[in-house]
Amino acid sequence: MIYENVSLKKYNTFGLNVKADRLVTFKHEENAIHFFEQNKGIDQKLMVLGGGSNLLFTGDYHGTLIRPEMEGITLEGKTGNDVIVSAGAGVIWDKLVESTVNKGIGGLENLSYIPGLVGAVPVQNIGAYGAEASKTIGKVRAINVTDGTVREFTPEECKFGYRDSIFKGELKGKYLITRVYFRLSTKPKLSLEYGSLKDELNKMGSTSLGNVRKTVINSRIAKLPDPQLIGNAGSFFKNPVVTPSVAEKIKSNYPRAPLFSDPSGGIKIAAGWLIEQCGWKGKRFGDAGVHDKQALVIVNYGNATGLELFELSEKIRISVAEKFGITLEREVEVI
Repeated sequence: MIYENVSLKKYNTFGLNVKADRLVTFKHEENAIHFFEQNKGIDQKLMVLGGGSNLLFTGDYHGTLIRPEMEGITLEGKTGNDVIVSAGAGVIWDKLVESTVNKGIGGLENLSYIPGLVGAVPVQNIGAYGAEASKTIGKVRAINVTDGTVREFTPEECKFGYRDSIFKGELKGKYLITRVYFRLSTKPKLSLEYGSLKDELNKMGSTSLGNVRKTVINSRIAKLPDPQLIGNAGSFFKNPVVTPSVAEKIKSNYPRAPLFSDPSGGIKIAAGWLIEQCGWKGKRFGDAGVHDKQALVIVNYGNATGLELFELSEKIRISVAEKFGITLEREVEVI
């Protein structure tokens, strides 16, 4: 379907009533291939739009948005305990997690209740509670938007990083993801070391997949606002990785600072903690504010503009840089 001069309010979790010149949606891969074949070399600005849970529009979008709405969750194959499950790019992410957990298939349970669509998962390399999507992705099927050719990317070709991938870098805006394949297991190695996850599970009596999912969901609900009630995009900033010397300096001044070893050899520090130390938690300026339970979340209380939310994020970044000498990087993409 092709829509002209369309409101994007229901397509972004900040609830911003901005417009796009054009929105094209695809329910089937074949339709997308045909569209791009017929529009080779299209000169209008293109951008892929998923669930809009990681975007901040600062104004109307003058170009074409393309949105995958391919459905379907498929058990592709099973060898022993190993299972391959695929999902269309338009599947709601948590519906996939719920489906696999209910079938006793593990690997995605720590990523429960993250908003958005499956197609955005490899782009963002979403992560939570000590898990990252890249650890489970087997391949990504996508269409080249310049000519309609189909390509399947291996995990190595996806160049996954912390909340990062090739689809956010050199191939940004060049491919439309249509389907993602996940390598899961009926006997997964559970990741329970993050924060109080294990303690909360012990209270429930067992570490079943269902209980891991329930614990993660309960934790997210307690900390994060529901986008259906308060406009937000979840974590607005990435957790920065600093050198051991910088981390040691912070720890000497703040002994209880949340510091974690990072595979890069650096030390990861919680961005929400840094923001809270700068006094932003619960602050509100008109309808733009910082959530009162999680300082990592910038919220739209009703009628804030995208520009107001962006300007608030800039003030937060400046204050953290001045107090700690650390520059926060946005997880949310500003358009």
